[in-house]
Amino acid sequence: MAQPIIVGLDIGTSSIKGVVGILSKKGKYRFLRAVRQPSSGMRKGMIVDMEDASVSLAKVAADIQAISRLALKNVFANIGSAHVDVKNSKGFVVVSRADDVISHEDVERVIQASQAIPLSANRTVVHVIPREFVVDGIGDIRDAVGLSGARLEVESFIISAFSPVLKNIHKCAESAGLRIFGLIFGPLASAKAVLSKTQMELGSVLLDFGASTTGLAVFEEGKLLHAKVFPLGSAHVTNDIAIGIKAPIAVAESIKLSFGAAQSKEISRRDYIDLAKMAAGIDGIISRRFISEIVETRLAEIVDVVNNELKHIGRHAQLPGGAVLVGGGAKLPGMVDFIKQELRLPAQIGVPTNAAFDNPPKEFRDSFDDPEMALAFGLFLWGAEERTRKSFPLASRGSGVLRFLRQFLP
Repeated sequence: MAQPIIVGLDIGTSSIKGVVGILSKKGKYRFLRAVRQPSSGMRKGMIVDMEDASVSLAKVAADIQAISRLALKNVFANIGSAHVDVKNSKGFVVVSRADDVISHEDVERVIQASQAIPLSANRTVVHVIPREFVVDGIGDIRDAVGLSGARLEVESFIISAFSPVLKNIHKCAESAGLRIFGLIFGPLASAKAVLSKTQMELGSVLLDFGASTTGLAVFEEGKLLHAKVFPLGSAHVTNDIAIGIKAPIAVAESIKLSFGAAQSKEISRRDYIDLAKMAAGIDGIISRRFISEIVETRLAEIVDVVNNELKHIGRHAQLPGGAVLVGGGAKLPGMVDFIKQELRLPAQIGVPTNAAFDNPPKEFRDSFDDPEMALAFGLFLWGAEERTRKSFPLASRGSGVLRFLRQFLP
């Protein structure tokens, strides 16, 4: 049977980015194409205008259809609003076999048992991620199948989202000719694309700086430790610049991309920007350092929220694997040094690894060096693994427990 063509689709506030690929005969993935279109109708990870969002997705669908019509039905997209909730839960079962050998069915049952937590009627479970198994009181077990014991326990993360938000994504995609096969929590997908096993083992934090949200995922000892999305992003920086220089948003965005920097002290006070060269109808001379001070002030607010979250889980300045930055906001000049200073951690830009892909086309290799494409690559990799395993699909329509995610087990 032919391998399905998979699409990883990052539906963002400012742009929609997609990665299209297929499993090759060599066991790797064959990268076919990257697609990108401007986005509208989205805000803070949610659809706020169905018609505008559908039009944006329809343009992406046309690009995907030019590669393969079949790919339109195998789309793995992100959820990344601040309303996504991550809760810790435990479950236990009695081992079913008379010889006390733990089976796959026992593992499935205990994972289902861990999902039995109270949720409001308007929330849907998206992921159930086991962190560790415990057999007869002995914990920190990677895979309990085949071990002997009478009692099997699991500690899981239950990730849920507002049902209307999920339904709106499906409805919008369907109106554009796309079928969402699975919805994945954005920070986890980004981490899959850029974090190494060593970083996950040592302890690291993935930071995804989007236009209107910032995603966080913390790993330690190979396990997911914490994940969250904050309703702050690089678009807030643009808004601050627009207010500060009294210019339209489009001009402010252009100035941010061309002249902004995360560390204002690195910018000479003698550097100036002639606004008349930026757009018709505005004039004046402004200091580039002034722009960078605006950028730095807002970034400090965003990173302060991240720092508080790391303090809350007891990992402030305590992650030897450091911070890995992805998303459009990660590309601001000086961002890595700024994060090192503010988080007191090693820091680096995260880019999608091409190790999983078989000879990507030259014209698209730049996509592998772009931290803004990390989420789309992670969604593709996640989706490709799900389809390859042919296990029951992700809870894209609230179908219940997922196959446990082995890459997040210790």
